[in-house]
Amino acid sequence: MRFVSAAFFCLFSLPVAAECVGTNLIAEMPAETQARIDEAVAAVPFHRGNLWRATKDDAEIVLVGTYHFADSRHDVMMQRLAGTLDDAALLYVEAGPEQEAQLTEALQNDPELMFDSNGPTLPERLTEDEWQRLSTAIEARGVPAIIASRMRPWYIALLVGISPCMMQRMTENGDPGGLDRMLTARAEELDIPVRPLEPWDTVFSIFEDLTPDQEEDMIRANLPAAEYADDYAATLTEAYFDADVWRIWEFARFDAYETSGLSHEIVDEQMDLARAMLMDRRNQSWIEPLTTGAFEAAEDGKGIVAGFGALHLPGQQGVLQLLKDDGWELERLDG
Repeated sequence: MRFVSAAFFCLFSLPVAAECVGTNLIAEMPAETQARIDEAVAAVPFHRGNLWRATKDDAEIVLVGTYHFADSRHDVMMQRLAGTLDDAALLYVEAGPEQEAQLTEALQNDPELMFDSNGPTLPERLTEDEWQRLSTAIEARGVPAIIASRMRPWYIALLVGISPCMMQRMTENGDPGGLDRMLTARAEELDIPVRPLEPWDTVFSIFEDLTPDQEEDMIRANLPAAEYADDYAATLTEAYFDADVWRIWEFARFDAYETSGLSHEIVDEQMDLARAMLMDRRNQSWIEPLTTGAFEAAEDGKGIVAGFGALHLPGQQGVLQLLKDDGWELERLDG
């Protein structure tokens, strides 16, 4: 599922800190493919917009679709949110500083979270050609092949979706940056409590039910993107800052149609699986803490702010539609 990497650029704070130069791959697609992407995007509720307000009775939630890369253009959003954050009772994020610290500690104390020391190695699970391509790609990202051979497949699949340039920048800068970090830092400056939307170990539980075949397919489908990961990142970045967030998802689908070697049916099945794992289930679990927090804040005459990966906003099971179904009124603020 090469598109899983695309999703994770917006869903999780991957360890990347700077901007690398690349080509917008959507602009390079044939006009017919671009038109099909346009049609698919248009059918999705709330497919445009990174900043929304939800209100119900006296409760208010300002929802910010975030991008987990550092980028100077985030300053515009932070300026737009200045007054809102000043007056907020709470900031909700996917994972706050405490959860990030828990994750770091867990990874240090339990290598099995990232490595499989008992099962077959990746060279044994993949064909010789696949392993050679993977080992070349992973070594270009600073990970020795012998170490990668024991890494869990889902993590390897994500790593090859990050360009060598970005990995180098991360090493040089040492901080992932991103809008989530900026929101959290500002909340801490204002002494606004920061609450997590989910436990620190969510990233591991997402993949625990995958079959061995599904794990291996994640790697196979991501391999073609490894050679042009800078272009992939540039494509996603431009879609995000154009507030055209669902185009990221549909681009990944149509790109997989053309380059993964898989049938359209299999690609669609994998996309549905990825959406359910990465977004739908998590979105559903976030509604209760968000609405409870908003109603609690309303008792003091305040609202709350919630910042999370932008791909969680659109769709039939997106956060915005789920709030609408629950009787909340929605207003786009960046249109």
